[in-house]
Amino acid sequence: MIKPVDRFSDRVENYVKYRPGYPHAIISLLHTECGLTPESIVADIGSGTGKLSELFLNNGNRVLAVEPNEPMRVAGEKPLNTRQNFVSVNGTSEATTINSNSVDFVTAGQAFHWFDPVATRLEFARILRPGGWTALIWNDRKLEATAFLKEYEKLLLEFGTDYQDVRNDKDLTAIARFFAPTSYLYKSFPNRQLFDLEGLRGRVLSSSYTPQPDSPRFEPMLKEIEQIFFRNQRDGLVSFDYETKVYYGHL
Repeated sequence: MIKPVDRFSDRVENYVKYRPGYPHAIISLLHTECGLTPESIVADIGSGTGKLSELFLNNGNRVLAVEPNEPMRVAGEKPLNTRQNFVSVNGTSEATTINSNSVDFVTAGQAFHWFDPVATRLEFARILRPGGWTALIWNDRKLEATAFLKEYEKLLLEFGTDYQDVRNDKDLTAIARFFAPTSYLYKSFPNRQLFDLEGLRGRVLSSSYTPQPDSPRFEPMLKEIEQIFFRNQRDGLVSFDYETKVYYGHL
């Protein structure tokens, strides 16, 4: 099996173009309940191409974006390096290289399920200031919300290389164990993307568990994508509906 750190190396272009961003409601939540201000320092761990980092940069925060995968990290640097408060860090969730007691928030967007939870918890606790907050965030596709999303899930189950092994269904016990002995808080927000056929193809190919062009299953998958699109499109578009889930608390 491909190492987690390497899974998206050949998916970067599609990831940048077709993966969803994060709703601004996350900023409002962390402001109201956790005291987030523009002066707060945020360590965004597993920052990838910078989608979550950008949300905090737009809030005025200094963001230490920690990403071990070089192609993903470079893709995040391209649009964000001109931002004064952006710092790109070559590190992992278990060894961020960030100074101890130096950040107010630690976040992980679409990434925590790839981490070693025990070593990661120790590292997050080390870099957080006393009273600091951790937020684990996912854009979870609604699997049964529409006929299109049901067909899309069926497609992944049929063609995905290891989809059933790596699909990031939330293990709430593991999340509770990560935050223990304190309890975590939870909030969710709606999120959505609209795709034409080209966008749908790109969204599929941004996933680490879909076949590559050299696979004999690649072309059959693309044909099935096209059929699913035309069965479900309205005005030339299909809707990807997500629930953005935020698990947050103290360590």
